Amino acid sequence: MPQLTVKAIVTGVLLSIILSWANAYIGLFAGLTVSASIPAAVLSMAVLSLFKRSNILEHNIVQTAASAGESLAAGVIFTLPALLILNHWDVFDYWWVSVIAGVGGLLGVMYTIPLRHSLIVSENLAFPEGQATAQVLRAGQERGGEVRFLALGAGLGALLKLSETGLKLWDGIAQAATRVGESIAYAGSNLSPALAGVGYIVGINIASLVLLGGLFSWNVALPVFGAFYLENNPEFAAGVAGMSAADAAFAIWSTQIRYLGVGAMITGGLWAIVSLRGSLVEAFRRGFGKSAATTAMAETDRDTPMRIVLSGVAVMAVFMWFIYYNVVDSAGISLAMTLLMVTTGFLFSAVAAYMAGLVGSSNNPVSGVTIATILFSSLLMLWLAGREDANAPAAVIMIGAVVCCAAAIGGDNIQDLKAGRIVGSTPYKQQVMQVVGVVSATFLLAPILNVLLTAYGIGPATAEQPDSLQAPQATLMASVAAGVLGDAGLPWNMIAIGAAVGVLIIVCDEVLKARKAGFRMPVLAVAVGIYLPVELAVPIFLGGLLSYLAKRARGGEAARSGSLLAAGLITGEALLGIFIAVVIVATGDKAPLALPFSAGSWLGMLALAAVAVLLYRAGARGNAAGSS
Repeated sequence: MPQLTVKAIVTGVLLSIILSWANAYIGLFAGLTVSASIPAAVLSMAVLSLFKRSNILEHNIVQTAASAGESLAAGVIFTLPALLILNHWDVFDYWWVSVIAGVGGLLGVMYTIPLRHSLIVSENLAFPEGQATAQVLRAGQERGGEVRFLALGAGLGALLKLSETGLKLWDGIAQAATRVGESIAYAGSNLSPALAGVGYIVGINIASLVLLGGLFSWNVALPVFGAFYLENNPEFAAGVAGMSAADAAFAIWSTQIRYLGVGAMITGGLWAIVSLRGSLVEAFRRGFGKSAATTAMAETDRDTPMRIVLSGVAVMAVFMWFIYYNVVDSAGISLAMTLLMVTTGFLFSAVAAYMAGLVGSSNNPVSGVTIATILFSSLLMLWLAGREDANAPAAVIMIGAVVCCAAAIGGDNIQDLKAGRIVGSTPYKQQVMQVVGVVSATFLLAPILNVLLTAYGIGPATAEQPDSLQAPQATLMASVAAGVLGDAGLPWNMIAIGAAVGVLIIVCDEVLKARKAGFRMPVLAVAVGIYLPVELAVPIFLGGLLSYLAKRARGGEAARSGSLLAAGLITGEALLGIFIAVVIVATGDKAPLALPFSAGSWLGMLALAAVAVLLYRAGARGNAAGSS
């Protein structure tokens, strides 16, 4: 059957661009991204069904390219907004973003090629999204019903986003805070249906851990800090004394408590490497040993030749040397940065690929290993150049950006190759489409990021941009780089406590693993909850709970229609958010569609409740079985 057809390539390019935009928005907003392989597969079947002939291998080729764009967007938005927060950029520079994203994405594709056979064929890994995507592709005859759920979710997500952000019919957050003596109690929830969709897709285990991290951060650590530590910092205490309880809670969390999440993420990133060291060494040995073989192989086992892979890595390294030299103006330091980028990118792409096989792309520790890269790179830069170079924090972020893009693509690439293995695709043709998907998204990410920046703002909220897209990972990475290399320093005590919390969570997870428990405690899920505003964790948990209840109602797996409805909610809300941003930029009006009245948060709560009912019904009663 034909695979690399014109219609498949064009469809893959278009879906790569659209899904990269959607993931960029939702990642900046929520700090979490989800795999796009399944919705991309469904959309591919819908689009290609308009032609006389299409086949399962073309559909797989399309979703391979489309999910590459989504993953690349995650790598970009987790890191490059830090350059705005550090005031190194005023806007997203088109060519810098394109080169950094392109190099990182292409390295991610190349780094996982020699590992494909070992991880997919030799290792007994689950690859949950890869398996589910293959099921969707094989059930292509049911695509009409599946597209219906995806379209319903997209339309509903877009309508509710228009009502909340465009028409301003209700507030996007329901929250309450009060002072209790010297401390502060806070409770709140974002009312975004897309966040419920994220929770539905990642499931009850991850969603409950995100909420656990949020409750620990906001309802344990924050009150304790307010009660016992503010009195030892009278200047900070005086600053928050004049704020409302909610503003004071956010100020304490953003300047102190969230660094618990940094410590936990560093611990989680390092633990991912340590725990997988034996498997990774074996994968490298088999992968590179196999690359030298000259024996004939089946079409379903044919990878891109290793000489092309190594040549591509060398070219990308030269590109990045010039980039780094342009920033730090030192050939030696640029060489050290390039070598660090190449080696950590390779290592963490392999970690991401292996973790994708274990827990899936949506649960991959990409942000954790990137934080570890940023910290290590900052310490190396401090040793090489000291604190005199004002551009050093920006250079460190650029190392992390390449590594993050490579790791994000690495995890996605191996998942798609698993789906291809099941349906009979040729690996090197999928690898070609991974490159196509990366390149397609690369050159259109900077413009959409600038639209979002102008319309909403990116980074911590300000008086001018109260509804800013908070970009939590990028904010943390900027803080780490500036803290090590600048004069402000870091709250190392909070980072150390967070690291200790991470160790405790790892111990708990190892106990659960030894007992073969169904519920696990991956440390990075808790860490994400610690550094996210707790109001984001609440609807994520709601979605995870709905997924769990739907599974129980069916006595096993929830219907796939629930996952597709959730994916539609995410995509519809994200694309409508981008549309509103374009209108804001075009008109110069921050609220060009706003109505003269608002229902507060109650109408938004009712809308979220209605979405919850639909999600549950779709998962519990839908007729398309499959993974949720």
